[in-house]
Amino acid sequence: MTIRRGTPDDIRACFDLSIASMGDLFARQGNEFFSDPEEFWRHLEPLLRHVATTAAEWWIAVDDADAAMLGYSRSVERGGLFELTELFVRPDRQSAGLGRELIERAFPLGRGAVRAIIATTDVRALARYYRAGTVVRFPIASMSGSPASADAPDLGGLEAATATLEDVPELAAIETAVLGYPRDDDYAWLLEQRSGTIFRRAGRAIGFSFVSAAGSGPIAALDPTDLVPILGHAQARARALGMDELSLDVPMPNEVAMRHLLGRGYKIDPPLTMLMSSEPFGQFDRFIPFGPSLFL
Repeated sequence: MTIRRGTPDDIRACFDLSIASMGDLFARQGNEFFSDPEEFWRHLEPLLRHVATTAAEWWIAVDDADAAMLGYSRSVERGGLFELTELFVRPDRQSAGLGRELIERAFPLGRGAVRAIIATTDVRALARYYRAGTVVRFPIASMSGSPASADAPDLGGLEAATATLEDVPELAAIETAVLGYPRDDDYAWLLEQRSGTIFRRAGRAIGFSFVSAAGSGPIAALDPTDLVPILGHAQARARALGMDELSLDVPMPNEVAMRHLLGRGYKIDPPLTMLMSSEPFGQFDRFIPFGPSLFL
């Protein structure tokens, strides 16, 4: 076996291995894995290429006999926030120490002011992530519903405008206030790939949202009560984009978003994921992370 750095030529093979690994996990947990791989790939390819381009670490394990991929790990670093985005091992090679070798390369101890992982509930993975210095902070609910059920948005005095590159300093300031770290490597990609809206009150930027058929989020507000009009606008925007379903990965301490979405017929889809981190950080009562949930 050889462990080497990932290259752009590995992107599709990594995706295929992650699908096999997730399908195995869902089956072991009694959940059905609904996604059609080719449709999922079409949605995820731009995001996966972006993550590959901006990765802090990306490692691939291959079989020396046939060069088949056995597993991979990847991380991103945004300011002082160091996140393990992926750790997947081929189902027939799990529980043999390969995961440990991969995480040690992509998520080395001592790196990052805050270390974070959005983890599945797989007990083997959770044990590994505890050994990597992180602790479960709270669950994240994957919520989905029809944006057609949303009321006409009442912005309650907020001003909504299409976000542009000129707004990046304000987006970064909001995210620094809410999450603790800006995502400087991601704003241009988000503005190109997703419908972004910045919200102001009396000229001051107080929140933002990003929506697309391939994934929605992040969504943030300086005051959690402003999430109600921001989410209403996001649902209306999803309708305008022709989306039949809006999916959001909502931190369960975010009471405003949870109650708002549940009250409009959104459901919690299994399984839950967990935010793990090396120390408490961020104000997750006013933040909805990136979806699909590779990273915050």
